[in-house]
Amino acid sequence: MPGEAQRVIEEFWRIQDAGDYTKLVDLFAEDAFLEDPIWGQYRGRDAIMGFMTTMVKEMGDRKVHFTVDEICGDDHAVWARWTMHMEGHAPRGGVGIYKVANGQLTYYRDYMDPAGE
Repeated sequence: MPGEAQRVIEEFWRIQDAGDYTKLVDLFAEDAFLEDPIWGQYRGRDAIMGFMTTMVKEMGDRKVHFTVDEICGDDHAVWARWTMHMEGHAPRGGVGIYKVANGQLTYYRDYMDPAGE
């Protein structure tokens, strides 16, 4: 049975699907830590907002969108399998790992499949 953390991440994906990544920031705790395999590490809401602002521009310019394929979690941790779609490129899979406490994201990291696989 899905827990509180899974519900938070389902909301995360609902917001992300709309394309404005900056609206995700409210889901993060003040001292949250985000690790992105391409863009680096961000600690705290202000730094995460800067990252999400960059993502709005970069994903729009590159015509990238993501679809979530599966979400599984409990009250504390979640993983989500997703697919990245980019115009002119084969879809690329990945997984997000999330930790949630008190209804807010405290940790988020993506792992991506190598290009062309």
